[in-house]
Amino acid sequence: MLKIRKLKNFLDLKPEFSNLENSKVVIIPFGLEQSVSYGQGTQNGPEAIIKASGEVELFDEELEKEIYREAGIATLEKIKPSREARKALEQLYQITKEVYNFGKLPIVLGGEHTLTQGSFKAALEKYNNLTLLQFDAHADQRDSFEDNKYSHGAVMRRSLELSPDFNLVQIGIRNISNEPSEGGEFDFWKANQGRIKTFWAKDMKSWQTEDIVAVCRENVYLTFDVDAFDSSVMPSTGTPEPGGLGWYQVLDILKKIIAKKKIIGADFVELAPIKNLSAPDFTVAKLIYKIIGYFKTRV
Repeated sequence: MLKIRKLKNFLDLKPEFSNLENSKVVIIPFGLEQSVSYGQGTQNGPEAIIKASGEVELFDEELEKEIYREAGIATLEKIKPSREARKALEQLYQITKEVYNFGKLPIVLGGEHTLTQGSFKAALEKYNNLTLLQFDAHADQRDSFEDNKYSHGAVMRRSLELSPDFNLVQIGIRNISNEPSEGGEFDFWKANQGRIKTFWAKDMKSWQTEDIVAVCRENVYLTFDVDAFDSSVMPSTGTPEPGGLGWYQVLDILKKIIAKKKIIGADFVELAPIKNLSAPDFTVAKLIYKIIGYFKTRV
């Protein structure tokens, strides 16, 4: 049974706008941290996002309305992931599946990127004609990383193994390996071009947003690794990379995708909060609220 957080929920909403019955969106805090390989702290990401969200202005100047009044946003109580990766993924799968059974839109707050396998599995069971839309600095297509097949560096490869019936669209990638001991990530990417479309960060100046929209199928599950942002915007992540996206680039792409496609679930991962540096936490919280607004209004 889903347990809804009544106090300190996402955006600090009053009960009439944050109960399960009246909400179209359910926030799932899931601070999984088991395979981080550089900076640590992703287990603290969900609470940092929720805390920062209380400072987000509820009136959206672009959409000219208070989106939460139309959407309703329920927040689940803090969830403690299992210490064993496969059990943790099953745990999140079951929670996300229950959210879908209630007819709600699940938004997962991570936690490391590994968790996508759990929530996306539930989306695959509910929807067809599906795209996994990945904003990220890293391809995450290793077969294993540091001898761990459930590493955050292998999450897209594990997700692709769940079913052949979806495609993967990647935006902002600027780091990929090809170590034989890790399964030849670049070689795997080249061999799977029928399912994978990558918009490399190095080609950002030539991107056409219409081309990104065109390769997405009718239903879209969004997985947003915060290191997709340039490291000047998002230092609070375990593996920051220069050369990433800016705020308005991200909004423009997402707004146009949501106008043509249907977002059926999302996760936001790899935020590793830095003490006394709240701006990155706030950025993620506001991004989530913006996406809920675009989804609700179908701009």
